[in-house]
Amino acid sequence: MHLTSDQLKSFLKDTHIVTPGDLDEAESVARKKSISLGAALLDTGLITEEDLRRVKANILGISFVNLENQLIEKEILRLIPEPIARTHNIVSFKKTDTTLEVAMLDVDDLAAIGFIKKKTGLKILPRITNAASIKYALQLYQKDLKTEFGDILEKEASQLKTISQEEGTEMSEGDLKKLAEELPVVRVVETLLKHAIIQGASDIHIEPMETQLLVRYRIDGLLHDAMVLPKTVAPNITARIKVLSNLKLDEKRLPQDGRFKVENDTEKVSFRVSILPTSFGEKTVMRLLRESSEGFTLEGLGFHGESLERIYVATKQTTGLILTTGPTGSGKTTTLYTVLDILNTPEVNISTVEDPVEYQMPRVNQTQVRPDIGFTFSVGLRTLVRQDPDIIMVGEIRDTETANLAVNASLTGHLVLSTLHTNSAAGAIPRLVDMKIEPFLIVSTIKVVIGQRLVRRLCDNKEEYFLTPEEITKLGETVDLDRILIFLKSERAVGEDATWEKIPFYRPKESKDCEDGYGGRVGIHEVLHVNSAIRELVMKEATSEEIEAQAKKDGMMTMIEDGVFKAVQGLTSIEEVLRVISE
Repeated sequence: MHLTSDQLKSFLKDTHIVTPGDLDEAESVARKKSISLGAALLDTGLITEEDLRRVKANILGISFVNLENQLIEKEILRLIPEPIARTHNIVSFKKTDTTLEVAMLDVDDLAAIGFIKKKTGLKILPRITNAASIKYALQLYQKDLKTEFGDILEKEASQLKTISQEEGTEMSEGDLKKLAEELPVVRVVETLLKHAIIQGASDIHIEPMETQLLVRYRIDGLLHDAMVLPKTVAPNITARIKVLSNLKLDEKRLPQDGRFKVENDTEKVSFRVSILPTSFGEKTVMRLLRESSEGFTLEGLGFHGESLERIYVATKQTTGLILTTGPTGSGKTTTLYTVLDILNTPEVNISTVEDPVEYQMPRVNQTQVRPDIGFTFSVGLRTLVRQDPDIIMVGEIRDTETANLAVNASLTGHLVLSTLHTNSAAGAIPRLVDMKIEPFLIVSTIKVVIGQRLVRRLCDNKEEYFLTPEEITKLGETVDLDRILIFLKSERAVGEDATWEKIPFYRPKESKDCEDGYGGRVGIHEVLHVNSAIRELVMKEATSEEIEAQAKKDGMMTMIEDGVFKAVQGLTSIEEVLRVISE
């Protein structure tokens, strides 16, 4: 059932879906890039993914189905286990006594079809679908699992033995370990972790209250109550997490930090664990770090226009410093890994020193710092420069010594990437001066500084509306609307005659598939290019406000301006941008 480029070309010629000239252009791209004609058509934007799949369905004589908003019975959906559905992009949606219709992205995946046929004993009828349909169907698994997890937690939690918390009744470490390895507590913790992974959480908070144990997940930057458990199970769950993290079970007075790793059917996830004593017991927070950077692009992260071009220019340099700035959880490291992915070619040697190693990257030498044994960022960086790297990534510049080493490494033939905790791109330069870095070294090394935040992305069923004159005036008090309109027109996001009264905005619209109207996040950025004017200000030890004012004169789009830009594009809402910027 494989579709050849000749079959596709012949069909497109007959149906006139694309012009002969466009078809010739796509063939030229396919030859240059050594890709298929279909991939070239997508690459050049001459055809959409759904159109290409419909064409393939027509040529191969297979039906095309769109599953979005289609009601799929739970029993039919679960005929294909979720790991198989995710790995092979295949879902079952219709069944008779003898047949099962399955929607697939790749109808040539005979192994998946054979597995399902053997498992169900039914005749499998493949149907071609698109990525949006598969994504929709996989979300149905999540909702079904959420209910299932609630039942598991309720059942298993009731079977847990209670650990006494009274004074003078402390259990030995051996007894605590035995309780932590009993089946009910193991199942409860596994369920909590799996649920968090499926929900796309970035953090798990397990918080003992006076009468109950509250579990919350941070999803898309906001905390959500996930479940409430009996207070009596809190010590058991904490003990289990300590066992997984190799921490001291009988230490309940001091904070502890650890980490462990979980591997499910589709990905590896590392958990960074922090345990803190509180009035009602030990509070546990776990940060989820998914160990794959595949699939990220700068465009996909939200970079565009002049900002995107400035980063690409910086990546062409062989020496210098590229910095990302922002608060914890703003996606700084993800941006750096995406830049590293662009730089990761066979001709260069890339080494990193991180805390922790958040993503695994092929052909990159990644090192985990260990402050407890004296292996700090500065020690790691000092060793790295003796390892003949071309490109170095330092997870974070935290102190003067690391800052000095990073700057010196960028002066001596290395391209250095790192992160810094400041509120804006312009604020990075005074911060380095505070770290005793000489201004003349800063202007000699820094190529670009990226400032960023993450805003929640609107779901597809968003609601369109227009700002009233009063709302336009109020928004204009916060941000320069004239500047944003120039940016919008220069990138052709709106027409040349557009005015704010005629530009649509979007607000979240709740639905059964999108509970609060948002799903996922996208970055809002500002990219400060250190040019001659900025260098002069740095040498004069100017404030961050003065540096930002000059950068705006030089064409920098600030984070809030980029947020409004993305609100016009329908990626997020004005309210979400203002919420994140004001935090």
